[in-house]
Amino acid sequence: MFDCAYLIEILTPKRGILGDLEERMDSFAERYGKIFASGNGASIPDNPMGQPRYSLLETLAFCGLPVHPETTVMNLNTFHTKGELDGMLQGAADIGLKYILVIRGDGGPALPKLDPESIGSKKSVATSVDLISYINTEYSGVFFTGAAYNQYNPVKFETDRLKQKIDAGAKYIITQPVLGKDPNVDLLKDFDIPVVIEAWMSEKVDLLLKSVRREKDERAAGYDPVANLNVLHDAYPENSVYLSMLSFKQDWKLMLPRL
Repeated sequence: MFDCAYLIEILTPKRGILGDLEERMDSFAERYGKIFASGNGASIPDNPMGQPRYSLLETLAFCGLPVHPETTVMNLNTFHTKGELDGMLQGAADIGLKYILVIRGDGGPALPKLDPESIGSKKSVATSVDLISYINTEYSGVFFTGAAYNQYNPVKFETDRLKQKIDAGAKYIITQPVLGKDPNVDLLKDFDIPVVIEAWMSEKVDLLLKSVRREKDERAAGYDPVANLNVLHDAYPENSVYLSMLSFKQDWKLMLPRL
């Protein structure tokens, strides 16, 4: 689905902190340029860890950056007002973005919760399934919506949830960070839609475990991100790979086998 070997995660600047915003935007622009100059794609999280950040649309406009519709994934979660949500979707459509990764997201006191009724849900809390369904109903044929898959959750729960996401219109899957060949990830072949394998590219394995809500995992002992990436390439040779926590200061050609 993605015409690149890697989707590289890149964070937009935080809101409401001291410091030169223009300098932080320039740093984003430099990193953004490096991603596409290397022939890769970009994935931009939506207020990760509940910390308010500038949206992809705001950042592209501020920096005057080009849009790469075929290799850019805009993440979107359920912690927005309905007005914000519709504004982001229409803005993405206006500049030709195609790929949206829909997740429940990380809430926090600084972020609003999406009213489930406003997107046609009868649940008490808006879910990623609800948001995928809403996007594919209101913007039919405009976007390719993707879904997250957490292979660390109980398999039956997570695969049942994934079926709901696909029924709602999800067209591709992105996993949580994968530690070596994983039988729960292997199950995704049965769904017959594109799967992007996430690779954790930092030695800070404690943050990896925290991100997937695990206290420990024997596979994380002595974790080497480059060695793990090579294992993933061998185990999943036909899949694109999502790189999280990748350093922008290093020479990627020395780290990424597919460049």
